Formats: sequence, C-alpha cells, structure tokens
Amino acid sequence: MTLSLLQKLQNGQNVYGTCFTSTSPMWPAALKKVGLDFVFIDTEHIPLDRGELAKMCQIFRALDITPIVRIPSPDPFLACQVIDGGALGVVAPYLESVTQIRELVGGVKYRPLKGEVLHQYLHEGAEMPAELAQYIANHNAANICIANIESVPALERLDDLLSVKGLDAVFIGPHDLSVSLGLPEQYDHPVFEEAVRTIIHKTRAHGLAIGIHFSLEPERQIKWINEGANIVVHSFDIALFTQRLRHDLSVIKQAVGDTVQSDDSPNLVI
Repeated sequence: MTLSLLQKLQNGQNVYGTCFTSTSPMWPAALKKVGLDFVFIDTEHIPLDRGELAKMCQIFRALDITPIVRIPSPDPFLACQVIDGGALGVVAPYLESVTQIRELVGGVKYRPLKGEVLHQYLHEGAEMPAELAQYIANHNAANICIANIESVPALERLDDLLSVKGLDAVFIGPHDLSVSLGLPEQYDHPVFEEAVRTIIHKTRAHGLAIGIHFSLEPERQIKWINEGANIVVHSFDIALFTQRLRHDLSVIKQAVGDTVQSDDSPNLVI
C-alpha cells in the first residue's frame, strides 16, 4: 500500500518536491519521472485562475504527486476552495497569530463546516457529536494543513502557533523572513541562520513536519535537513529553467569562443 504524503510526514520521513507555476499539460508527466512526492503550487505570487489550478491539481493527483497549494491570504474560505479543486495540502502565507492558524485548520480539517457552528468547535471548545466528528475526520483524512512562518512576530510567538491542534507542518519562507529580520536575502547571516534553526527545532519538538523553500544550490537543503527539516521544497520551474539554460549556453559559447555575458541580477525568489 502506497503511503499518502500526510502519512509519510507523520512517520517522520523525508519528502521531496518543487514549486511549480507552469500550466502546460506536458509538465506533470515529466515531473513524475523525477520522483517527486509533491508539488508546491503558489497562488500568492503567481497569477493562476481557479480553473487552471484545479486542472493542475487533478492531473498531479492522477500521477500520485500530492498537490500543495499556497493561497494568497490566510482565508479559510480560500483554503476550502482549493481543496474542492483537488489540492491535498494548503499553505497560508505570513501567519502570525493563533487565531489565523486555528481558522486555517478549520478550513482544511473541518470542511464543510463553516460559520457559527464551526466557531463553537474551534474557539469555544464545544464538543462535537460523535457521528459528525467521524464524518469530518473521514472527509478530510488526507488533507494537510501547513503554516508559512516567515516573520519576526511569528518567530516570537512560535510555541503558541505550533500548539494549535490540527496543524501538520510549517514552511519557512526564507525571503520574507530575511526581510522581516532586516537582512534581505542574506541567507548566510548568523542571525538569519539562528532564526531558521530555532523554527526547525521548535517545530520538530512539537511533533510537526517542516521544510524551507530555496531556489539556490542543493547544499542549502542538505544543510537544513541535517538540522531537522524533513520537507524538501527545492527551487521552482522558472529558476531551474533559467539556471540550467544559462549554464548550458555558457558552456556552448565558451567552447566556440563567443563572449559569455555575466548576469548580476538578483536571484529569483518566490
């Protein structure tokens, strides 16, 4: 029996994926050959409409690649929407309060409950009838609730955020975290590294899975896996294409004596 991504995370296994933005139907089958466990589809920064997103999710699911979608804002209704379209994991960006995470859990783990009734279960400690509790658990059994931790306020409240029941995992947003720390894109700065180390160690201590998204060299992923990360969110399609094409063209130009132009533009981030 093939384990779901959530089961692998609950077992403490490493899982591997990449961020993907292309809507071309040729890509999912190609990614299947790479051996990915999941794809991270970003709708916070990438203009994907609901129909395109649903098609991508359904195709990836048919190929046994788990689609994880980052919604544009911490909105439980958006979380329900992307799950209805085929997502199995939901990431909400820039979470900084217990209430935000609890609301995200409600959208991901308590579907289709909403409104005042859901509020009673989430915030007031109301006891759910056994039959309803079993239905809700079965209905959302494979769904994965993930918080983006990417700011100083979130870091300061981390233990409280990680204690919310129903949260499964954390994604560290290195770019936004570095900016929030006042160290934009200084990913080797000791203060940034200590912040990442703290998030990883506290998250694992709470029994949750964690990953960090880097579009840079693979050695950075290895470094943080050795610190305890077990979700590898490596690069994204545009960065991988750009980096590889730049490399190959440089090799060709050098071989035939043509000028190789350097590109000092900032690293692509997402």
